[in-house]
Formats: sequence, structure tokens, C-alpha cells
Amino acid sequence: MSSGPSLAPSAFFRYVQLPLARVFFGVLMLFFGPLKVVGKERVPRTGGVLILANHISDLDPIVTYMACPRPVYFMAKQELFAMRFVGAILRAFGTFPVKRGEPDREAIRRAVALLKAGQAVCIYPEGRLSPDGQLLPLEPGVALIARLAAVPVICVGLEGTTRVVPYGTTLPRPAFGGVFARWGELQATPPEDLLAWASDQLQELSGQR
Repeated sequence: MSSGPSLAPSAFFRYVQLPLARVFFGVLMLFFGPLKVVGKERVPRTGGVLILANHISDLDPIVTYMACPRPVYFMAKQELFAMRFVGAILRAFGTFPVKRGEPDREAIRRAVALLKAGQAVCIYPEGRLSPDGQLLPLEPGVALIARLAAVPVICVGLEGTTRVVPYGTTLPRPAFGGVFARWGELQATPPEDLLAWASDQLQELSGQR
């Protein structure tokens, strides 16, 4: 079994790497955004929390990262880690790979271990980018992670990230009208029908209805 990520952010990560990244991405979003965050006070500052977000653009992880008031571990598709430079950056920020299209026990184990260790973990439960911005069916693996970790769950709806990095492109452009990240209400325990609840939340928070 491969070794997982550290279950606690290092001092370097918390006090050097994270602040510098927030400054860099903050300047980036001032130019390309601006980013408008709603409800971030609902995110618990300590303890394990599972964050679920819709996925419409390659910019989404940066926006989620900037919108969250605490360090976040991300689950990302394994293909990204095959690119040496990209993979190194992802690992430096606590991102870990997941195999798409099949049950990935290692990725599930890592997510659950991080959550139980008191960390925040963000998952894009659609499993891939939505080509038209509409929410896709959610993958069942996220419900398993929520049940095994038994930590609070919160959704964040992203809107406008496709104005900066549209689907199928990688070059950013200014998002006239802004980029939004809206946090929903925290659920102290995972809802019984988590997929239906998260789907409803993400559609509402991302302005799809």
C-alpha cells in the first residue's frame, strides 16, 4: 500500500507556503475575478470537515482554496499526477490522486484518514468537469467517504469560474461580472441521502436554480 499524505500540515505549509499561495492567488483573482465569497463563516475552523463542490472549470480548485478559511486537502484525477511539474505542485498543496471510473480504495482510505485526523478535505463529487456548467450526477464514492469518516459536511457552490477558464481551455481571461463561491449550511452529521442532499445544495448554491 502506498504511503498517504501527512495527516497534519507542516509548520512550513501553514506559516509560509499557504500564506504565500494565498497572496499569489489573491492577486490573480483580483485581476481575473474578482472573487466574491459568501458564507465562509459557516466553515468550522477546526476538526474534520468534508467539503463538496461543483466542478465547471479547471480554476475551481484555486477558487475553493481561496474561499476556504483553512487549509484544504484536495482529491484530484490521477492523470494530473503523471505530469511531473503539475504533480509536484499538487502534492505540495496536499492534493492526492484518485482513479476515475472505478472504486479507488486507496483514495477513499486517504480521504477518510485525513478527515478523521481533523483535516478539511474537498471533493468534486461529479468526478469530472461539467461541459455545460450544469451539475452532473454525483459519484456514490463520496457518500461512502462521508459515512466512514462521520464528520460534518458542507457544500460550496461555484459560479463564474468558466468566465475565467472556460471548459476545454487552459488560458485564463478576465471574468467580467465576477466569480462566486457560496457556502451552504454545515451539516453536523452526513445526511442519510447524501447524494440527493448535495445535488440539491450544489445546484442552488451555484445559481443553477
